[in-house]
Amino acid sequence: MGKFGAFRILVYRDLQIRYAGTWLGYLWTLLDPLAMSAIYWFVFSYIIGAKSIGEQPYILFLLTGILSWTWFNGAVTDSARSLVVESKMVRSISIPRYLWIIKSIGAKGTEFIFALPILVVVAIIFNAQPSIQLLYIPFAVLIQFLLLSGIGLILAPLTVLARDTSNILRILLRMMFYLTPIIYGISDIPERFQVLSYFNPMTGIISMYRIGFWNDTNLITPVIFSTVISILIFVIGIIFFKKVERSVLKEI
Repeated sequence: MGKFGAFRILVYRDLQIRYAGTWLGYLWTLLDPLAMSAIYWFVFSYIIGAKSIGEQPYILFLLTGILSWTWFNGAVTDSARSLVVESKMVRSISIPRYLWIIKSIGAKGTEFIFALPILVVVAIIFNAQPSIQLLYIPFAVLIQFLLLSGIGLILAPLTVLARDTSNILRILLRMMFYLTPIIYGISDIPERFQVLSYFNPMTGIISMYRIGFWNDTNLITPVIFSTVISILIFVIGIIFFKKVERSVLKEI
């Protein structure tokens, strides 16, 4: 069996385990981001009344960011714990160990792709006008996958070697949610902080998901930052994982 075949089987197994015994199955992929988007939409549109935040229709603006963040958050959390959770399988099955990490990213990415049609439904309901720039989405998916793979290859070994990593990660992810333009746009960030926000690779990635619905003339800079940083993290992840793999295997 080739590496891709093993990866595909592991992703399928992960999804099967996740939805085993559930009544709603695939619908859980939609309910969480939909519920979060609905809450933020209600709070910012009707309670705070911040009509200038983001773009209109705001519910679609929120969904594009929250769907991407749901993949990011879930994949980072699951991949970080993957070697610990699957320790017996990692030791006993003769496949490249990194596949146990990136299969979590592939599983969450599959859920993300299956949830994308909801954007079409919401766009139709709220009369949004998609453009040809929706073609940025496949590139955004690729860059996000590379970013998540690099992060996973770094965090999974660290979680084995230092179990406190999971607790620290949970705090960092909460902070990063509000530091990422999800409930607001790049244009809402004060000008003196905009360049700093580009060093968050999710800034450019989320912008690519949104460009097909809202034309942003300032897209190129955050996209370049996100692409370069994501590839750099991916390369660092590969090097780091190879360096500590033997030490990790002794601990699990």
